[in-house]
Amino acid sequence: MDRINAVARAKINTALDVVGKRPDGYHDLRMIMQTVNLCDSIVIKKSSEKGIKLTSNLSWLPCDERNLVYRAAYEIIKHCGIRSGVDIELKKRIPAAAGLAGGSADCAATLVGMRSLFGVTLPNDELMKIGEKLGADVPFCIMRGTALAEGKGEILTPLSPFPNTFVLLAKPPINVSTPAVFKEFSADAVKERPDIEKMIKYIEQGDLDGICNTMCNVLETVTIKNYPIIADVKRTMLEMGARGSMMSGSGPTVFGFYDTYEQGLAALKKIRSEYRIKEVHLTTVFNNKGKL
Repeated sequence: MDRINAVARAKINTALDVVGKRPDGYHDLRMIMQTVNLCDSIVIKKSSEKGIKLTSNLSWLPCDERNLVYRAAYEIIKHCGIRSGVDIELKKRIPAAAGLAGGSADCAATLVGMRSLFGVTLPNDELMKIGEKLGADVPFCIMRGTALAEGKGEILTPLSPFPNTFVLLAKPPINVSTPAVFKEFSADAVKERPDIEKMIKYIEQGDLDGICNTMCNVLETVTIKNYPIIADVKRTMLEMGARGSMMSGSGPTVFGFYDTYEQGLAALKKIRSEYRIKEVHLTTVFNNKGKL
């Protein structure tokens, strides 16, 4: 095998709580994370030349050591003693700086793809430890599905599959700095926290209404205050029939759950025209733990 196609899937958070600050400067989190079928595609080819050559469909995207795909390939080459070089083509569809773990998903897909391409023996737990060094969301993006994430996000407990539903994602034309959001976050400003245990029970029961009624993201106290358009998009999604709507991660992407494709498509068109948002995607949840 000289090449492999890998798929990098985005994630959303249906619950996000900040429960403390760590000595290393990170925050302790409790989150419910869910993979969705908005994907980037990655083609990895063996090369007769040494080193890593990365190209992308986005002209502004760094294609060197600053890119997690490049760093993931380098880590596998170094860890496994691989002598061959690789050519990697990255096609982005997941919005950047959006709270959807697009970079982490690309990193995870590259780690898994490199393992498969070179046939190296690397158990998932070891691969996830490599991924953790590159980003807190990478271990989940390797595991995928539905999970309780704790610590920085690297302590994962698999959960029952999420109920099937259409997912509308809308990223307003703003970029949010995750470190800046956490720096500004104040526990005193939080009036409501997610009931994680209750949400886990609703997921086990396949109760989407229960899940939606329990959704909560404490980082909205920071990001919505700075970018009110997020609250406007949430309100419009609910007015257009969403069972529930919330900001994902540190933002600014807003997601909504819809019963039918037609409902989601109508909401997509409304949001795209009313708020002039280009990055709007209608997708579904991903529960299959098959190969990347």
